[in-house]
Amino acid sequence: MTQATQSTQRGIQLSEAGLRQVKFLQDKQGKDLCLRVGVRQGGCSGMSYMMDFEDPSKITAQDEVFNYEGFKIVCDRKSLLYLYGLMLDYSDSMIGGGFQFTNPNASQTCGCGKSFGV
Repeated sequence: MTQATQSTQRGIQLSEAGLRQVKFLQDKQGKDLCLRVGVRQGGCSGMSYMMDFEDPSKITAQDEVFNYEGFKIVCDRKSLLYLYGLMLDYSDSMIGGGFQFTNPNASQTCGCGKSFGV
């Protein structure tokens, strides 16, 4: 895992490799977007991670915002109960590459790493 970038809040942590990749994907969109991270029911272990770009105008008072070098990660407070302390990393490895979630709240995870249970 790569080192986390500095943030004043540590609710959701983002590695340097993760930050590079989300900024790269944001640039491909050609817009100033933030990354929304959350959870939903489903997946192999009961809950699955979700993340997608969205317009910053959709940020509400019910959201927590984490700023990484001008890039914003947004998470609703209900999801943050399950994700607090999450490390979002990125690897470009041929096998097992992509975004990786390391969740200290998960009591179990599936083999693909995209879902978890508490």
